[in-house]
Amino acid sequence: MNLFVSEGNPHCVKVLAAVELTGVKCDISHVNHEERVVPYLSRPTLPALALPSGLHLFSPNAICRFLFEASGREASSLTNQWLEWEATDLQPALAQALHLSALQGKRTEAATALQAPLSVLEQGLRKRATPFLSGEEVSVADIVLWGALYPVLSDSSFMTGELAQVGGWFQRVALLPACQSAVRAVLTGKGAESQLKAYLQKQPALHAQRREAQPCNQPEAEDTEVVVTEEEMQAAAQTWNLGLKDCPAPISREHPILPQDGKRNILLTSALPYVNNVPHLGNIIGCVLSADVFARYGRLRGWNVLFVCGTDEYGTATENKAREEGLTPQQICDKYHAVHTAIYRWFHIDFDYFGRTTTPHQTEIAQDIFWRLHERGFLLEDTVEQLRCEGCQRFLADRFVEGVCPHCRYAEARGDQCDKCGRLINAVELKDPQCKVCRQTPVIQSSKHLFLDLPKLEGQLEEWLERSFSSGDWTANARQITRSWIRDGLKPRCITRDLQWGTPVPHPDFSEKVFYVWFDAPIGYLSITANYTSQWEKWWKNPDQVELYNFMAKDNVPFHSVVFPCSLLGAQDNYTLVNHLIATEYLNYEDTKFSKSRGVGVFGDMAKDTGIPADVWRFYLLYLRPEGQDSAFSWADMALKNNSELLNNLGNFINRAGMFVTRFFEGSVPQMELLQEDLKLLAQVGWELRQYIQLLDKVRIRDALKCILNISRHGNQYIQVNEPWKKIKGGDQERQRAGTVTGVAVNVACLLSALLHPYMPTVGAAIRDQLRAPPTCMEAALQGAGSFVCVLPAGHRIGTVSPLFQKLEADQIEALKKRFGGQQPKAPSEATPSPAVAPAPAPAPSAQPCADPERAQQLAREVAEQGERVRTLKAQKAEKAAITAEVSRLLELKKQLALAEGRDPDPTPQKGKKK
Repeated sequence: MNLFVSEGNPHCVKVLAAVELTGVKCDISHVNHEERVVPYLSRPTLPALALPSGLHLFSPNAICRFLFEASGREASSLTNQWLEWEATDLQPALAQALHLSALQGKRTEAATALQAPLSVLEQGLRKRATPFLSGEEVSVADIVLWGALYPVLSDSSFMTGELAQVGGWFQRVALLPACQSAVRAVLTGKGAESQLKAYLQKQPALHAQRREAQPCNQPEAEDTEVVVTEEEMQAAAQTWNLGLKDCPAPISREHPILPQDGKRNILLTSALPYVNNVPHLGNIIGCVLSADVFARYGRLRGWNVLFVCGTDEYGTATENKAREEGLTPQQICDKYHAVHTAIYRWFHIDFDYFGRTTTPHQTEIAQDIFWRLHERGFLLEDTVEQLRCEGCQRFLADRFVEGVCPHCRYAEARGDQCDKCGRLINAVELKDPQCKVCRQTPVIQSSKHLFLDLPKLEGQLEEWLERSFSSGDWTANARQITRSWIRDGLKPRCITRDLQWGTPVPHPDFSEKVFYVWFDAPIGYLSITANYTSQWEKWWKNPDQVELYNFMAKDNVPFHSVVFPCSLLGAQDNYTLVNHLIATEYLNYEDTKFSKSRGVGVFGDMAKDTGIPADVWRFYLLYLRPEGQDSAFSWADMALKNNSELLNNLGNFINRAGMFVTRFFEGSVPQMELLQEDLKLLAQVGWELRQYIQLLDKVRIRDALKCILNISRHGNQYIQVNEPWKKIKGGDQERQRAGTVTGVAVNVACLLSALLHPYMPTVGAAIRDQLRAPPTCMEAALQGAGSFVCVLPAGHRIGTVSPLFQKLEADQIEALKKRFGGQQPKAPSEATPSPAVAPAPAPAPSAQPCADPERAQQLAREVAEQGERVRTLKAQKAEKAAITAEVSRLLELKKQLALAEGRDPDPTPQKGKKK
């Protein structure tokens, strides 16, 4: 075995200590931070342990656990709990503290960031009253936590009298010879402090992470100013002077996009929206908008990106919607696919291909995966009990059953999963089930079905998940949800349904069934790509060359992290599996949920009618993107963010920078002679640019947006302090100073246009158009770790400058809030509650309805046609529900005909008449 470590990397301390403490034989190689030692990872990752089998471990905690287990020391339940706490609670706070103390010299703020987790550690040690975390002897948890905390707690100023137990424990572990040796190898000696700082500068800044504990709609805490050194200012000046001379030309997209040797090939999907639902704002931010931001960013970075999505069109919901609207399922799919396409186009979602699942390729690929699973023994047959609604005359799909969760007693659990506790449910386990269509209580009937044998695939799944978790960027909720599924133990999962509208099961014994949507729908990613290019397998059967990103809301996680990967693993056809699973929490509407039926919330087809531009919608949704917890759309907050962040901060700075060039320098960028104050701004902007890149590389979309706003804040402050509008009226020296400030500011504005492109593409393009920016300006900023170069040199002529944003007025927002708040006028039957005792009926009017001969003639034809339709359905022995719907339509037409002929549509039956 060979362990690769680097000096200054605090994560290497724990693994070196574990090697010496366990006595496991292992060669140790010291490499630099940028060296890629794991061949199949796209980014350098250290420490890394190369195993004799050729595999690599590259999670520090996984390496430590492996070494302890290899030496025969199994982790106890308490040890595992501490390790889980270190990964999920301690590490985020610790990264925050290290950035504050090592990079910004703010020890007080760093101590505050660690206060909560250190209190938890103190209480745990006090409660156990043992020398080490899990007992009397050192465990892997002691080494992992001590190694994580060493860079901070080795400074005695972080220790207070309230942390006596933590202090004692930390010293006991630190005195172990293995720990002392590890520290000497990584974090002491000549240049150790600068090496630690160099390492941390390459990591994403976590200054925004602590804010996730507060609701996204709350006012942002003020960002403290980044402290920049003289060295950093000189480096920023050198970068600035590079200009565009070495910048690569923009790459135009040529279809079909295929993987390329030597490039980072990104296959990007967002969860397929269900076709018969008009997406609301929560659907849009959770899937397609987040994915679009990352796709646009990846293209700017020079990655080879393919972004595919499409409508999920099979299933009972489509059948029912078709019945409601008097259309065929295919007609419903055609209608709503067009609706989805128009909505995403308006929101500027830049798919490479937006397809659908009702295609021959879907049938072909799904059936091929099915047969491969069948041939390899990963399918089971069993008879299952299902809920059948006698009123609707059909077996009920999971989404059309609602009842009380058997686990947590949540009253609105679905037939497949409880949204409250997240547990999987078989529909027959629900308490007090109801059909969501007619609200009748369904009955239980038996039916023979096919199951995916998940327990048989569990070992392969866990092995793959360990690799994907270690190398990929999975959001915390995606990891947690997936782990909970594995922890509870996998059970066989039904993959067939008693429906008509779906991909047919090719097995002769199940020819009247279709595939269950959660087996079938994820295969849509493959079939949609196959509809885009006949060379689809170069993306989907190429795991060594392709990285797969999935974007979705958290309720879709288990199907993408467990069920679908098991299908592909079992098919054994070298499929590309997800490397990075990005899941959001939920976006609510004001203080409630979105509801189309109740008129609550903004849905995709309504946003364009508000008069608010699509890019402003994109900005606000991304600003409150529910990354760490649920967030809520608020009209008042949207107005606040538009008026403060867009209008007064971002728009104000960009407009002022451009107007100074136009008014004071006749539209030509002036000469710039940089002083210390200018270099400070260049360094600050460069620091925010690097954070932006590091955050977006990790798909922390909301935090990266704050970097854009921070840059414009720096720019506004720079202009305000230097007052070029005053200096332009002074002597030559002051006029030169005004020119420098104006030239630097307009270059910052041009940089912002590039950083805005993933978030607000139309606004970014408008800025570049106003500034007549060179085509390479966007690529110049986002190459490598990020470069703030002068792209608008002296003499560059800009175009016409105009405002980018408009104020959202209070009365406009109040009207929109009322319009989308479910406050529509009630029908008379809803407006007045029924009295407890019904009043006596009023005498019936004696006048007959007025006749309308022309209308009667038209209705007579419609009655005849509808009668023929009913007779045809009966002759074809159609489903009872379909016949019932058409009979109801016939009776309604007959009533209308009676009125048109001047007859009473509901004649009083004769009493006493025998049937």
